[in-house]
Amino acid sequence: MHKISILILFFAFSLKSIAQPVPAVDENIPHLVTFGNHGESAWGDNDYTQVIFYSVPKDHTEPIFIRVYDPDTGGEVDEQKGEWDTRMRYSIYGGKGAASNEDAKRINKKGNFKSGTLLGTKTFAANPRYDKNWYTFGPINPTEGEFLPDEYGGYVFKIVIEGIGGDDGNLYNLFLSSSATENQAVEGAFAFYYKYKFRLHDNVNEVSHIYPFIDDKVQSIKQTNFDWDNDGIIRIISVAKNGDFLKISGDDAWGNSQHVVHPTEKNTSYDIQIIKSKSAKIKSNNVVIYLENQYGELIEFYSVPIGGIPKYRYSIGMKPTIKRN
Repeated sequence: MHKISILILFFAFSLKSIAQPVPAVDENIPHLVTFGNHGESAWGDNDYTQVIFYSVPKDHTEPIFIRVYDPDTGGEVDEQKGEWDTRMRYSIYGGKGAASNEDAKRINKKGNFKSGTLLGTKTFAANPRYDKNWYTFGPINPTEGEFLPDEYGGYVFKIVIEGIGGDDGNLYNLFLSSSATENQAVEGAFAFYYKYKFRLHDNVNEVSHIYPFIDDKVQSIKQTNFDWDNDGIIRIISVAKNGDFLKISGDDAWGNSQHVVHPTEKNTSYDIQIIKSKSAKIKSNNVVIYLENQYGELIEFYSVPIGGIPKYRYSIGMKPTIKRN
């Protein structure tokens, strides 16, 4: 299926307000996480960099703003390791190559992953002014993004978040807004990402979700996760899967598993559900996850599920009854 057709499905099933925050409302994930580049990987960040993309519809003409909640590292939200000594740099990229450059879509942040035109950047240290408050980048002309109408329906912007000093954990959230002073959704816009780093809930009764889209090229997926601390289970719900379990990782370790895609799952979303262990009682768990197809290409996670949250169809999962004489 052509991606522009996929986006039509997206617009048909999404509410304009829930696609703007990252993590998104439907994902039920508390915060994104990025550590300072002197942090220990056992704290849940293997490369101290996170990349998030936003797509703005091609017919949107008003300025946009990219807002960051609690952008500094220090205070109540973040994770302290010794003295607060961490600096975080946020950079916004648009223009040619911002999203289409292959280095921007790789697992390892090497080469020209900061491709495109730099539109704005700011570095934060510990600063009470930004503790549990918002910082706004913009105004940004929507046409300053990379124009990818066939792939993503409009102009794409890339946000690169880097820990450039220290060893503390920065927990934060993003919002694409039509206002500089409050979170007002840009109708039809959405976020996507390839390698996702975030904080799990401490409450064991909370279930988090991630929504990759399985296009018609995908025959199988390989999922890889890092530093899950064996905290519960991860499972797939789809039109044909009613709880396929993903292998999870231990402390400061990688885990991966492969899963065959059923023909009925093509051009639908997966609901990857994250269910914490009720007995382990693990707190402040930061994790990493990404998916690849059979060619080793990364698969996008979307801020809301394209085509809606998938529901298992019992008739697909049923095995035919063999009649005997």
